[in-house]
Amino acid sequence: MDLILKYFPNLTDDQIKKFEQLQALYQDWNLKINVVSRKDIDELYLRHVLHSLAIAKVIGFKESSNILDVGTGGGFPGIPLAILFPNCSFHLVDSIAKKLKVVGQVVEGLGLGNVKTTHSRVEDIDGTYHFIVSRAVAIMPTFTHWVKGKIAKEQKNDLKNGILYLKGGDLTEELQDYKTATVYNLSDFYTEDFFETKKLVHLPLKYRTGYRF
Repeated sequence: MDLILKYFPNLTDDQIKKFEQLQALYQDWNLKINVVSRKDIDELYLRHVLHSLAIAKVIGFKESSNILDVGTGGGFPGIPLAILFPNCSFHLVDSIAKKLKVVGQVVEGLGLGNVKTTHSRVEDIDGTYHFIVSRAVAIMPTFTHWVKGKIAKEQKNDLKNGILYLKGGDLTEELQDYKTATVYNLSDFYTEDFFETKKLVHLPLKYRTGYRF
């Protein structure tokens, strides 16, 4: 928890309490339904919570923003972001039912009223969102195909609506066709070695001059 406060020192008491509860909730549910590796459970705040919150180093979601988390797995990045932005709505989607069961129980345990979960492929999800977030569930061309038509036109935030994608390694080839993508190195935000090769990609939806997704 000290790691979270190191980079996010202005949390409210309620946010601190919820972040503190994460460890026990995940440890308990992971014993029943394994969704996070043992090593990652031991380093939950570094590898999952802080990694998820890197998105908040690039954007502070405005009130009433609507965010879709695709392939949420154990609830990342959606749950940490939902704690940090209680006035925004988060829709966490995964095609694996057992993962969503854990996510649902964690959401309930935290009392997060701004999160809903759906067991589904993202292609079958209706509605539009200001941002779609995810952690490396597919290469970008595949991912943009999955979420085609799901970005809202209504602009609420300082950053243009689109995809916020956490990935690692060299993304040069993968992003060569996405000229408007901005890549942020997480090592610019965090000093821990774990983030040395980690990145966040912002891919805005363009309306007038090219592609839609």
